[in-house]
Amino acid sequence: MSTPPAGHIELERAVDSIGVGHRHRQDYGDLAPLVESIRRNGLLQPITITLDGHLICGARRLAAIRQLGWKTVNVWVRSGVSDRLGQLLAEQDDNLLHKPLTQFEAAALYRELKTLLAEDAARRQEASRFHTASAGEDGNVKLTAPWDTTPGEAAVQAALMVSGRDSHTTLERIGRLEDLAADPSQPEAVRQRAAAEVERIKAGGKVYPAHLRVNAELSLAELDQLASDPAQPDEVREQARTEAAQIRAAVAREARAVELEQLAKDALARVKAVKATGRKPPKLPALSAVEPGEAVPFPLTMFVATWDDMADWWLHHDPEHVGPALSEEQWSRFEETIAATVAFADTARTARAEAERAEHIA
Repeated sequence: MSTPPAGHIELERAVDSIGVGHRHRQDYGDLAPLVESIRRNGLLQPITITLDGHLICGARRLAAIRQLGWKTVNVWVRSGVSDRLGQLLAEQDDNLLHKPLTQFEAAALYRELKTLLAEDAARRQEASRFHTASAGEDGNVKLTAPWDTTPGEAAVQAALMVSGRDSHTTLERIGRLEDLAADPSQPEAVRQRAAAEVERIKAGGKVYPAHLRVNAELSLAELDQLASDPAQPDEVREQARTEAAQIRAAVAREARAVELEQLAKDALARVKAVKATGRKPPKLPALSAVEPGEAVPFPLTMFVATWDDMADWWLHHDPEHVGPALSEEQWSRFEETIAATVAFADTARTARAEAERAEHIA
């Protein structure tokens, strides 16, 4: 029996006694190569379980040895943090067996898993300072311990465990909204906005726009604070009042979340520039004068952020389900967006090619 890594014990366990429960990954892919490898070389890295026999990692290996008909298998049993981790995984499996986790249940589970994984990774990283990989008597380097997560990867690993994909950005945003809504140190307007966005998400609203609207509210609260601070120069207070009024005008005309957040961020940056330099920025046209529906130009960074946020969106939707499910209005809006996006791409592609030709000539 091999020597297990720190924090583990190794023992032989009946295959049928290992609880798998509901796993996020339903499709294990082609197991034939793994089955053949285990048949030929044995199990090179043991499966990892909790003290009560719940599978932590090694679902494909377990499926392969079951195909081989093994009755027993060597396992690593996690100690210390694995107890709580196992409880969380068991709780997650129980919830998923009965009904899907809500976004807020998933966010709560994600945060605790992330903390435990980061703590575990930090302990192993500290321990590795005093141990180096060594070769066995057969000349082969010993395998690293399972659950090989670095502290920086804990968020991604936790998100994969909870949702089956790297959704850590969305889960972090949900947790942040809940924190802001409950934080007594925040201005009341921020708390109310965050609480309203939480309720909106629970009713089916999207997380990203909610996150942007709360960002705008935070910038607005900072503008209000600067406007009312007697310690600030008069020009700073006046600029802050003007910018705050502009943002509230955008709120009143129901500006899109992405527009509102950018406007608020830019407004705060201008006031901070006045504070730092003592010079007023150029006078801006009143946002209240902008006609509803009139587009406000965004910087290139906003374009990049928008498309980064939409990366691989089509992988998460079934077109055969979406097509019939949308209303006529929703489908029309989708078609218009696609057509406008294609036209935009054609124009941008032409401009890009012309710029490349001009650069080549120069």
